[in-house]
Amino acid sequence: MTTAVLEPRAGRRCHNLLNSLHATHFFSPELAEELAALGVTHPRAVNFAVRAAALGPVGAGTVTATFYNYKHELVARHVPAIWETASPEDVLAARLRAVDASMRRLLGADAVESDAMAEAAELALRATEACSRPGRPLYSAHADLPVPGEPHLAYWHATTLLREHRGDGHLAVLAAAGLDGLEAVVTHTATGKGMHPKWVSATRGWTRDDWDAAADRLRERGLLDTAGELTGAGTALRAEIETQTDRLDRAPYEHLGAGGVTRLTELATGFTRTAVAAGAFPADLIGKG
Repeated sequence: MTTAVLEPRAGRRCHNLLNSLHATHFFSPELAEELAALGVTHPRAVNFAVRAAALGPVGAGTVTATFYNYKHELVARHVPAIWETASPEDVLAARLRAVDASMRRLLGADAVESDAMAEAAELALRATEACSRPGRPLYSAHADLPVPGEPHLAYWHATTLLREHRGDGHLAVLAAAGLDGLEAVVTHTATGKGMHPKWVSATRGWTRDDWDAAADRLRERGLLDTAGELTGAGTALRAEIETQTDRLDRAPYEHLGAGGVTRLTELATGFTRTAVAAGAFPADLIGKG
């Protein structure tokens, strides 16, 4: 195992790029088409189905717990009813077909079939060797899935594992910080790096009243000011949350080593920039509102 010391935020930077590539499929027309062919047509049902399918035919409570920042009432409108329409196994197969098609569209055939893609897949999969299962339900469920044979799908699979590994740890940190799901979103949006409030409402089910109530609770804690911006204490808390998340997620990147992380970050940067330039995400996805 490589034991080279990493620069403190190297793993976070690498993860952010890997996660961005992973997330492109959530916005792809191919995913909507594949799930529609199974009878799942509501955008929220599609989201719940593809991300929760690895857990099996779970109920709304499990999805709310593991997704953390979705309103339970929204989840319960679609889960577990989606499993009566499409089995988790069929959803997972449809998801992989959609990823294949969307990656080919966004990156191009040359990139998908390149030596660089094969190298990125090998590096990302090597990093996942050091991921841990305890306390990480979404990661652990996806780690039970087989690694696809084609390099671009293997790369995407590895980005999924690394995303969910960090995400599961992040939720533990948020809970320890005393932030509920919506409060976590409000503080993240206030950093300027989170989803625009309209997208939070559209995808997570929270109303304007819910948002305002969460903001009021955060003001009472001294984390937001009257304009909805983070106070010094709020900024410090968000920084500490990311630092603690880094600590819980350091093993995969330490295992890969400083040189491997640098190279994977370089490769991921190229793929992600190409996907973004091809219109992988809505232009107004990120912002304070």
